[in-house]
Amino acid sequence: MTAEELQQEIEQTRQQLGQTVDELAAKTDVKARARAKATEVSGRVRRSQLVQRRWPVALAAGVLIAGSVAVWRWRKT
Repeated sequence: MTAEELQQEIEQTRQQLGQTVDELAAKTDVKARARAKATEVSGRVRRSQLVQRRWPVALAAGVLIAGSVAVWRWRKT
């Protein structure tokens, strides 16, 4: 193995070690993990609330359309 190849291998090992240390540090950062989980749950709750708010509007629109069609057909005959 040449000195240049050895130097490249050392640099690659340093990069891998740095990535591993960053991953371990992220796993031990309880506050950051709790914040990330809270953000995820909050997003799910917001999406759920949005669907719940739209549901009555969609139902009312469907009833209005069905009623309009019924009245239109009743007047047509």
